[in-house]
Amino acid sequence: MSIIRALFFLCVLHSVVTLQVSAQRSTKKASAWQTLSGNEPLVIARGGLSGLFPDSSFAAYDMAMRTSVPNVALWCDVQLTKDGIGICMPDLRLDNVTSIEFASPNTSSTYLVNGVSTEGWFSVDYDMDFLQKNIFLTRSIASRTERFDGNMYPVLAVEDVASQNKPSGFWLNVQHNSFFTQHNLSMRSYVLSVSKRVVVNYISSPEVGFLRGIAARFKTSKTKLVFRFLGAADTEPSTNQTYGSLLKNLTFIKMFASGILVPKSYIWPVTAGYLLPHTSVVLDAHKQGLEVYASDFANDATFSYNYSYNPLSEYLSFVDNGDFSVDGVLSDFPITASAAIGCFAHMNNSSSGQDNPTVISHKGASGMFPGCTDLAYNQAIADGANYIDCPVQMTKDGVPVCLRSINLLDGTDVAQSAFGSLSVIIPEIQENPGIFTFNLTWEEIKTLKPVISNPSFDYQLFRNPANKNAGSFVSLAEFLTLALSKPLSGVLINIEHAAYLADKQGLGITDSVIDILNKSGYKNETTQEVIIQSTNKAVLTVFKAQSRYKRMYMVDEDISFIDDSSIKDIKSFADSVAIGKESIFPSELLFLTGSTKVVPRLHSFNLSVYAYLFRNEFVSQAWDFFSDPIVEINSYVMGGEIDGVITDFPATAASYKKSRCLTGKTLPPYMMPAQPGQLLELVTAQYLPPAETPNPILTDANVSEPPLPPVSKQAVSNAPTPSKSNAYIGKTAGFYFSCFSMFSASLLLLIE
Repeated sequence: MSIIRALFFLCVLHSVVTLQVSAQRSTKKASAWQTLSGNEPLVIARGGLSGLFPDSSFAAYDMAMRTSVPNVALWCDVQLTKDGIGICMPDLRLDNVTSIEFASPNTSSTYLVNGVSTEGWFSVDYDMDFLQKNIFLTRSIASRTERFDGNMYPVLAVEDVASQNKPSGFWLNVQHNSFFTQHNLSMRSYVLSVSKRVVVNYISSPEVGFLRGIAARFKTSKTKLVFRFLGAADTEPSTNQTYGSLLKNLTFIKMFASGILVPKSYIWPVTAGYLLPHTSVVLDAHKQGLEVYASDFANDATFSYNYSYNPLSEYLSFVDNGDFSVDGVLSDFPITASAAIGCFAHMNNSSSGQDNPTVISHKGASGMFPGCTDLAYNQAIADGANYIDCPVQMTKDGVPVCLRSINLLDGTDVAQSAFGSLSVIIPEIQENPGIFTFNLTWEEIKTLKPVISNPSFDYQLFRNPANKNAGSFVSLAEFLTLALSKPLSGVLINIEHAAYLADKQGLGITDSVIDILNKSGYKNETTQEVIIQSTNKAVLTVFKAQSRYKRMYMVDEDISFIDDSSIKDIKSFADSVAIGKESIFPSELLFLTGSTKVVPRLHSFNLSVYAYLFRNEFVSQAWDFFSDPIVEINSYVMGGEIDGVITDFPATAASYKKSRCLTGKTLPPYMMPAQPGQLLELVTAQYLPPAETPNPILTDANVSEPPLPPVSKQAVSNAPTPSKSNAYIGKTAGFYFSCFSMFSASLLLLIE
């Protein structure tokens, strides 16, 4: 793709956003921010929107301007070329962030950097003409998409960034002044010179000597000097003191700087993945008249478990915690920082917000506690779920219970229990061995420990390890008693495998659920709604004939289209439909390719549409959502026009509904939905694989199925019993489960 074509598509990317650039921030409450100035915190885009595009590229800076608060400051890490020209480059070593190794192979150098011998390709060895003609920018973090590492993003001079983007704030960071001095290049002279040609609002450096050397020249200007703190144990070169020691002498810092930039861990320390109480750094600095900026924010970074993988929660803990607010945040994803400050700070937590979308839990708040436990359900209620859900399973003694799966290997420690040898293969349910709920009585199941789910992604992310076995399992009757005592809109009851249970196990799950509902008080309950959910038409048909409960048909495959006859058939036995997210916005290479007509077609037949499954973890989202679960939810609600979300993290969806920006006449750019397909246009052609087979079309033949068989009185005696080989499988499964648990624990310690 040519540079001209790339720039054209970048200009149309999120085209609706451009109509909103002039929109001002949402109206804040009258209460002042707890910043030093009383103004809202500054959003600083580190290299632009560098969480998606190559750091310091035209695309990164342009997208940061389009999707952030109007006064966003663009951050530029300044490096000097051989001919003394300043470039925006996030790393002193070009081989970490550009294609220099291919353009100039076998020409690496070894230099001392802060006293450490370092090998690589350095800007001081190349003039600007060579760099702009021969290399292109690449991602700086390997886990981020490589799809933009093409030949469309050249190296930018400092003046180019300022003149092309015309930001309200321009921030130059001078990280290695001493290094350039060693190579007879004066960063001081360059900074003084460039500040005469473009407006520089902030200059930061971790070197005291550099800032003191330019302080007099900027004393009467509006340019703010900011001292950047590195690791507390690292040594500042010009004073030979550690940064930890310098932090205790803020009076000295105030002599040459108006603010400090500190890693976020200086403010909210983290131990073993959990937050400690905040320090006094912000309050101490404010007492000295120093502004405080926090760094290291990235939506795809390692989070404290306290934030449940929601980056918005992290920002709010720094800007709206009731004790203080930092004066600015340095982020790879300025869109999220902008939304936190412009839409979610100072929210009225007692408000339920707007009605849409309806929030349905997925096995309770299963992102925070083991699914289908009392703690998961209580957390989902506290988090603002409208409906809590119970996937009903049947025990050996016929008790309907809420469990994550019919297979106890999912969500319990059964493999490590005395029942580990009960493993059997039941082809009607699954191909792999399992220990099923109907193999154990309810009393036996209650002896098992719940296990929190850690969804399988490209690389493992652990959920709240402190709660990995917390909570107790509940029966359907206990679940309904809990729900009736809470201010909920209702409950969702999921029923699967009804035909097998009736025919092979002699267990009538539909009759049992109806019986428990009648006994619980829901038969005559008017304040809470009951929704029966199933992938089986036969199940929902039974409930339509025998009750007045609402019914939700769950489509268990991704579809690209649904024909009229199928919708009419669904309408005959269901009130609503649950579909996967891919059925709304198909994707390729984790980029949205466009949108389907499935939702509007279902709506045209007066069927409500719920989408599943929403998770906070950034690796579960398309790149179009900027690794932000709020952006994803907003895109499906506003762009996909869904009626509700089914989510592991009800708190995230509930907080979205409270956004102050959703009630305004115009949406700010950071609250606009993604435009499916536009981001994919920027991916260079050589990375695009052959087109995948499109999602299937849902037809009447897919929906139709025979009615449920009668409950077999003989089925229980025919229940499968584990053979020697099955017993061996069970023991082997238990062994590997134990090994995996030990491996996971070890890996977690290494990560911490």
